[in-house]
Amino acid sequence: MKGKTFDVIIVGGSYAGLSAAMSLGRSLRKVLVIDGGEPCNRQTPHSHNFITHDGEKPAAIAAKAKEQVLKYETVSFMQGFAVSAIKNEDGFDVKTAAGELFSARKLLFATGIKDQFPPIPGLAACWGITVIHCPYCHGYEVRHEKTGIIANGDIGYEFTKLISNLTKDLSLFTNGKSTLNAEQAAKLEQHNIKVIETEIEAFEHTNGELKLVHFKDGSSMAMKAVYAKLPFVQHSDIPVQLGCALTEAGYISVDNFYRTTVPGVYAAGDNTVMMRAVSQAIAAGGMAGAAINKELVDESF
Repeated sequence: MKGKTFDVIIVGGSYAGLSAAMSLGRSLRKVLVIDGGEPCNRQTPHSHNFITHDGEKPAAIAAKAKEQVLKYETVSFMQGFAVSAIKNEDGFDVKTAAGELFSARKLLFATGIKDQFPPIPGLAACWGITVIHCPYCHGYEVRHEKTGIIANGDIGYEFTKLISNLTKDLSLFTNGKSTLNAEQAAKLEQHNIKVIETEIEAFEHTNGELKLVHFKDGSSMAMKAVYAKLPFVQHSDIPVQLGCALTEAGYISVDNFYRTTVPGVYAAGDNTVMMRAVSQAIAAGGMAGAAINKELVDESF
């Protein structure tokens, strides 16, 4: 049974989803954006490295984007969660948690990823504020400060190299036995970067502003900011339900036009790429919207 029909349903109404909706709205496509209202940067006080919007609140950027997108009369927005999708003879049927059913010729997933926080008290409360993921988004604001990195092995080594450009007061917390090789460990020592294997007990903070890192041996370190390379899962499992392939790293596999491995299904934003930035998501969404419109034109011309 089909629900109300659209050209495109976009699941996820943050930066990538809204950017795609604008491209499609300006192409006179009938679009439904379904959004649960839980962006991954909801705790982040300021967005950076995005010209014309540097330093603005992420929520303010998203609100302005939504306002502008909804001026296009063919674009609709609904608050809710898409929970399933199935292929039909004309496209796809999408069902929401409230039991509503919608149909579309094409789907775009701009659903992002869900970070998996280790069981360290205080970490989640600091996430996006002083426990940060991206030096390009947040690094300048904590430049030259006492900084830690939670990571290990090759990823920890490469990430530490990158952050060393921003501060010389740097420690690598492997949170257990180091898996750095001898050459990597020697290189970090050469640059006076401490490698601390003691497991972390808790983060002491005030409203997300990190004060102290407490360790399980009873010691502690004052710290201004900590970068964390966290594991993640896809925020939505619908693409996998539909048969979309994931990369080895766990991102949705897409081509240069943001097409997934399932015909008619697209994905854009944080769920497809390691570089998590507002500007990157907007660029991806705009390209995905244009690619979807081109495919619709080709099918009907």
